[in-house]
Amino acid sequence: MHAQNHSSLTMEQLLHYVWKHRLLPLEPLRTVDGQTVEVIDPGLHNRNAGPDFFNAKVRIGGTMWVGNVEIHLHSSDWMRHGHQADAAYNNIILHVVEKADVDIATADGKQPPQVVVPIPDSVRQHYEELCETDDYPRCWKIISSLSQLTVHSWMSALLCERLEERSQRCLDWLGTVDGDWERTLFISLARSFGFGLNGDAFEQWGKHFPLHAAAKHRDDPFQMEALFLGSAGLLTLDAVPPSAREAAATDEYFLRLQKEWAYLQHKFQLPSLMHHTHWRYLRLRPQNFPHLRIVQLANLYHRGTASFAALMGATSIKQLQKALATEATEYWQTHYLFGLPSKESKKTLTPTTRNLIIINTICPMLFARGTVLGDESLRERAVALLEELKPEQNHIIRQWQQCGLTVSNAADCQALIQLKREYCDYYDCLRCRFGYEYLKQR
Repeated sequence: MHAQNHSSLTMEQLLHYVWKHRLLPLEPLRTVDGQTVEVIDPGLHNRNAGPDFFNAKVRIGGTMWVGNVEIHLHSSDWMRHGHQADAAYNNIILHVVEKADVDIATADGKQPPQVVVPIPDSVRQHYEELCETDDYPRCWKIISSLSQLTVHSWMSALLCERLEERSQRCLDWLGTVDGDWERTLFISLARSFGFGLNGDAFEQWGKHFPLHAAAKHRDDPFQMEALFLGSAGLLTLDAVPPSAREAAATDEYFLRLQKEWAYLQHKFQLPSLMHHTHWRYLRLRPQNFPHLRIVQLANLYHRGTASFAALMGATSIKQLQKALATEATEYWQTHYLFGLPSKESKKTLTPTTRNLIIINTICPMLFARGTVLGDESLRERAVALLEELKPEQNHIIRQWQQCGLTVSNAADCQALIQLKREYCDYYDCLRCRFGYEYLKQR
């Protein structure tokens, strides 16, 4: 029963789609009582409660009507949904159905005309192909034949969607810190330094990190490191892996940091913001261990190049790459964890890593700032920076490229990530312009 209801809902959505995009039969439409129907404007699709389409324009039997349209697979669905007792449906000018099985009436006693609109066989067939295939992308057959205008317009819309979503998260953070852009940037940077697995933990830490205390000791890299690691709960022996605790207990640098953190904690009356169990290490490469990323972030703030003014004022990738260049301090050149030596290496943020920070932090922040100020130039700069960056290489991007889609820069990558996560993963082909091109094939 559940599967049948789901199937009916899907087919009703498809009928909505047919009406919205006017994929109508070639022969003239007629109401069930024989009047001609000409669709001038199908109306504005309503995805909330109420009639399915607002402000449609339909000529029925020679008379122009402007109003709302309701769509069901069967006329009897009108009663099943309770519309006959709902005044919100009194101004329906047309009831569109695939099968007219009963007469209908509104709450005020009118009988809206009904028209039968069949779902074209080709549309139904193509939709079933999209829903049933295990291939990805599901619409791969038509990608290489799409016009550049179609591809470009849809990719631009997807990029804007993604930037809107990412920037909204920045605005949500902004609301929690009383409109402080500097703190908002720190939260966003912190989340980026989590690089996926530890993103939530870094965000939680960043929301409560004592930036005011850091500002007073910014000139001293050792104190910054103690403040950053201590507030993250990483300067206790419990935070050290059992195999290294004995070595850490006599590690001079670890003991000095502990002492410095105790001093700063007392001076500023600071709590430990995190417990060491919040941080994850499983399947992480050592260069992504929280200790190392936090130390790199501390060094970035010590250098003073990660301020809101500096990063938001940069106008090129080269400037941002330089501003985000940071490395670990001397101890961490030979360690990934306290008490566990590693081969000496220059533990810096690679250009690729910095590009990810630009994509995930700088561009959404610029877009958010432009939204708040009503400054379109800031939003345009966010897009321009993404267009300046080389494309990422991952399995999602490679699959689209194999279909014949050209991926020129990071802006294209962000658009395709949005497409997969918000459309393909939900089988939401009816909202996708590539899906539209697939469905309208004859």
